[in-house]
Amino acid sequence: MSFVRWFSSLRPVLSHIGSSPVVIPPQVEFEFMDLLVPKFVPKGAKSLRLDRVVTVKGPKGKIDLVLPEFVQVQSSGGRATVSVKRPEDKLQKQLWGTMRALLNNGVIGVTEGHTSTLRLQGTGYRAMLEDVDGVKWVKMKIGKCDLQGLPIPDGITVTAPTQTLLILEGCDKQQLNLFAASLRNMHPPERYKGKGVYLNGETVKLKDKKVK
Repeated sequence: MSFVRWFSSLRPVLSHIGSSPVVIPPQVEFEFMDLLVPKFVPKGAKSLRLDRVVTVKGPKGKIDLVLPEFVQVQSSGGRATVSVKRPEDKLQKQLWGTMRALLNNGVIGVTEGHTSTLRLQGTGYRAMLEDVDGVKWVKMKIGKCDLQGLPIPDGITVTAPTQTLLILEGCDKQQLNLFAASLRNMHPPERYKGKGVYLNGETVKLKDKKVK
């Protein structure tokens, strides 16, 4: 499949990130499919028409990436390039880099996987994994009488090496980050005693105690 490069009628307007090729390892496959019913997503004053899906497959699994109609993905010789029809258009130029980053994250995800960590800090705080009616859950004791938690989505694995550490792994970076953030938001780190759920090496600056 040949490369396609789009230019504005006046001069090239390139996205530094978007124009960088994505390296495709030998064990990764791309599959393209048109959506039977296109999706429309509001984006500011405009609306995006999503009409194709690229499926990225690899040893760790697969992810689906829905493409706007103006985004082109071409693959050849172990590399993939992302381009847009009108690089001079502000919205298309912005999404050019975004779509390239998502595609690259997908390739990394299905070959190496993505990881997030959650660390619980506070007296008596602890995390555990439970099976509830055949569904695996993350449960946390984080300062309240009852345990708080969420079911683990398909495509994500969670381990608890210690009572205060959770390691989340998955091939879909967006899904992984969303799940990790949802757990963190149950008790974000507070700035007085530092208690809470910390995400990926997060730190907080504690407030100074008031001296009367």
